[in-house]
Amino acid sequence: MTNNINIKLPSGDIKSYPNKITPSDIAAEISISLKKNAIISKVNNELWDLDRSIDFDCDLEIITKGNNDLLEVLRHDAAHVMAEAVLELYPDTQITIGPAIDNGFYYDFYKEDNFAAKDLQLIEKRMHEIVDRNEEIIREVWTREEAINFFKKNNEKFKLELINDIPDDQEISFYKQGNFIDLCRGPHFKSTKMLGHAFKLTKLAGAYWRGDSNKDTLQRIYGTAFFTQNDLDNYLLMLEEAERRDHRKLGKKLQLFHMQEEAAGSVFWHPKGWSIYLEIEAYMRRKLAAHNYNEVKTPQVIDRTLWEKSGHWDKFKENMFMVEGEGNKVLALKPMNCPGHVQIFKQGVKSYKDLPIRMSEFGSCHRNEPSGALHGIMRVRQFTQDDAHIFCTDEQITDESLIFCDLLRDIYKDFGFDQLKVKFSDRPKVRAGSDKVWDKAEKALIEAVNKAQLDFDLNPGEGAFYGPKLEFVLIDAIGREWQCGTLQMDFVLPERLGATYIDQKGEKKNPVMLHRAILGSMERWLGILIEQYSGRFPLWLTPVQIFVCTITEKANEYALGLINELKNNNIRCSVDLRNEKIGYKIREHSENGCPIILIIGDKEKDNNTVAIRRLGSNNQDFKLFKDFLEEIKVETKPPDLV
Repeated sequence: MTNNINIKLPSGDIKSYPNKITPSDIAAEISISLKKNAIISKVNNELWDLDRSIDFDCDLEIITKGNNDLLEVLRHDAAHVMAEAVLELYPDTQITIGPAIDNGFYYDFYKEDNFAAKDLQLIEKRMHEIVDRNEEIIREVWTREEAINFFKKNNEKFKLELINDIPDDQEISFYKQGNFIDLCRGPHFKSTKMLGHAFKLTKLAGAYWRGDSNKDTLQRIYGTAFFTQNDLDNYLLMLEEAERRDHRKLGKKLQLFHMQEEAAGSVFWHPKGWSIYLEIEAYMRRKLAAHNYNEVKTPQVIDRTLWEKSGHWDKFKENMFMVEGEGNKVLALKPMNCPGHVQIFKQGVKSYKDLPIRMSEFGSCHRNEPSGALHGIMRVRQFTQDDAHIFCTDEQITDESLIFCDLLRDIYKDFGFDQLKVKFSDRPKVRAGSDKVWDKAEKALIEAVNKAQLDFDLNPGEGAFYGPKLEFVLIDAIGREWQCGTLQMDFVLPERLGATYIDQKGEKKNPVMLHRAILGSMERWLGILIEQYSGRFPLWLTPVQIFVCTITEKANEYALGLINELKNNNIRCSVDLRNEKIGYKIREHSENGCPIILIIGDKEKDNNTVAIRRLGSNNQDFKLFKDFLEEIKVETKPPDLV
């Protein structure tokens, strides 16, 4: 170990410092104000305590108030304060794991009896008391023997298991505040007071130790935390709105779908829900055909030998549904479509002149997700992907990626999503392929995103083992983020499965395979749309676009004639001939999200007119039916056909 280390400062300068210097010391050397305002640091892009020493060459960033990274630390602090409060109130509880997550934090606890909703109020109250105590948060490094003895003494089997999984060359760090101590990588703020009081415990849930249903059942307490009460209040309002928009409730109310235990993780689509599904599928087919995709269909059940060749057997075996075949053969329901698409590509000799080949499939896939992970139609076991793979040459990567980015953005806009985030994930530590290949792939992807004029955030080291990837994140009507689209570059699978083409020199070469999806899972996409529109879909997607409601029986025959005309023009419509007051009919169909109600009485019958009531308006418009029909044929067209 050398006496000095080289550290690249935020200014870009590289300076030599004594070994084991702390970020706090470096901040003080840069300026008194930076030392005063420093809250946390980043070492080689990893969050790092200010007083934790550095003993290797690195890049250093000093983080001050206002930096987005601080929210993660704040929420991690909140998880520790919550765990401390739980142990003070319920001493027989064992703590397990408590990370910060996208919108807050959680902690998993092992407790003989169950927490109740009222317990959250007591825990939250104690958390406020712990914040006011201003307990200093201290980082300590222990030997493996010290850590094991500590947890054995306290009979904490979960923490013992975590200790055993820490590599021998990795230090074992603990964080202490008051009488509470936790195994943790950190970092944390300097005291509990820095957490502040803008936090809230939000819900209870069940969990399994390390996500394994064969292991202990735990209780998970979720919470959220912000720097200001105003931010917290806005978030809680968003949660209330999200609850109102919950796709499970609206799906039942609007008779779109249902789910039941006998087919856990699979969807029973009702006529109205299925009509939306088919409309989305038809739209996507037209968009893909216009971009020269060739649709294919691959088998549902495939022998394990193909999954072994592709490498999916080792990675996904635990989540694959198995089927016994003849002669003790083991078959599996496909969890993804890519190996099947390679098999189609391999039929016949391909030339570089044939590339790119864009192959799409609405592929029905099955993954044996844990029951605790299932969530309405957002997370299921049987789902359909709007999947596609592009087989191309190295030189075509940038152009194909750019074309895809433009197509994706165009489709999202048609569904009403104008805000989009892009995450670029580069090479992980463990990967296939040479650095030269990765350099070329990353450069091509970044060039495509820049040409598409899409801003992106770097997600360092999070690429797939076979290539870099882009993740496309939508922002919905109430500010929530949904990761839907992906573009993943693959140099590995074509080689593993023997996919080749003849290049310009007459030699065999493996194509590059771009894995891409836009909607992701059709089921999840429809769930997102239900919540985006609160069940009030755009006219082109609405299951029943028009309800014809009669005022008197004398208008029934005229109303049925209108229905036939509308259906003949591919308008999804229905008629209400019940002997009910017209106000009752209007309220009922409006509550169910019907965008247009035609009110038919004697006057309309006699004049071949309709009274038009649109959702959200108390006014009626009167038109000749033939004029209305011409207008509505245009209004109901999908956006790609307008």
